[in-house]
Amino acid sequence: MTEATWGDETGSPSIDWRMSVALQNVPRGDEELAEVTSLEGAVRAWSTLDAAHQESAVISLDHPILIDGVSHATFTGPAIGDLAERLPGASADNQNPQPEG
Repeated sequence: MTEATWGDETGSPSIDWRMSVALQNVPRGDEELAEVTSLEGAVRAWSTLDAAHQESAVISLDHPILIDGVSHATFTGPAIGDLAERLPGASADNQNPQPEG
């Protein structure tokens, strides 16, 4: 008998980096306003923030995504950093660090 399997065995289908999200609690000029952008754009913008704003930032997704079998509709602070490690090209960058000096 053959066992059937569906989808990703890790419980993490590919992430739609183009989906619309709101990046909240980040500075926009003299105010802190939400920015509607793509998930990839929001995560990349988060990575440029100072530590205090990274900690308070919130990304609200257009629809939940599965990561390691768990559904997520929002990401906050350090969880956005975990998401940044999954950005397209992030693993290649981490495998080939630039030499210092």
